[in-house]
Amino acid sequence: MTKPTLAQPTPVLGSRILAVGGSRGSELVPNDDIVGPINSSDEWIQQRTGIKTRARAAKGVTVKDLAVDAAQDALAKAGLTGTDLDAVLVSTVTHFEQTPSLATIVTDAIGATPAPAYDVSAACAGYCYGIAQADALVRAGTAENVLVIGVEKMSDFIDPTDRTISFLLGDGAGAAIVGRSDTPGIGPTVWGSDGSQASVIYQTHSWLDYRREELGEPVPETPETAEEVSQMTTPTLRQLGPTVFKWVISSMPNIARRAVDAAGLQLEDIDVFIPHQANMRITDQLLKLIKFREDIVVGRDIADTGNTSAASIPLATERLLREGQAKSGDIALQIGFGAGLAYAAQVVVLP
Repeated sequence: MTKPTLAQPTPVLGSRILAVGGSRGSELVPNDDIVGPINSSDEWIQQRTGIKTRARAAKGVTVKDLAVDAAQDALAKAGLTGTDLDAVLVSTVTHFEQTPSLATIVTDAIGATPAPAYDVSAACAGYCYGIAQADALVRAGTAENVLVIGVEKMSDFIDPTDRTISFLLGDGAGAAIVGRSDTPGIGPTVWGSDGSQASVIYQTHSWLDYRREELGEPVPETPETAEEVSQMTTPTLRQLGPTVFKWVISSMPNIARRAVDAAGLQLEDIDVFIPHQANMRITDQLLKLIKFREDIVVGRDIADTGNTSAASIPLATERLLREGQAKSGDIALQIGFGAGLAYAAQVVVLP
């Protein structure tokens, strides 16, 4: 007896980004407001990072609130509603709960139930990971419209005395709608990871853990330390900045070129470069090493928003389109890189 053949969805030729929305923290925190605890200056921060201010969420605003606002913005620009979505992917590392996923909560809030929903944990590469998955879902015929959100409330993980990463961080969400297209609007994704370097960007689980690392020995249990621990138990982030800088500069130019090649294009075909907004010095070095054409438009949202991890690429994209620096139909290379170490790059046609 011949076994029956399983039915499969009908693949489609291509997918593209239909719209990009954004939501930034409403409180702009200038360098002068944070330099005291890290014994620094506005001049030092601008020279080292290019950051003038960082956007942080007001008290009571949650990572869900930021994600929902960005999703609704993207849906409105695409002329869609939540009921038009076939899947919701949320890239984040600042949703505190292991379960339920933030994606399921956001799906309910925007009226997209019963769309499948799940979180992606790839830190600063998370948005590009989400775009890769959305592209695959649409082209496979499994979904018609997929919502991808990169969202972080990094201020929940800040130690104001930390000089390694905390002064870089901001809050925000960027969202993209990926839908069907007669011609491909998202190139193949070049992505990967190197877990052997996971310790160069890491989470310290509490003030007490950090003090143990700093001292290299157990912290004495005294009434004073007990009081300090009770006041600061939220996980915070740390990074080995020089190591991260060296990894990005030595590895990402080749990843960028591979993504352009995978899309069947040349570097001179790229109109817009949208890297993860990690550090303006990194962006400038990548520009020199990759060697784009001289008139390329570059995402520099970090200057006013700060480093928002998974949200940084869609927020930079949203700003470029809103301010008219980039336009619909432009060909953009986006590349994310960060904790894990995880990375991803793809060429996309801007909505």
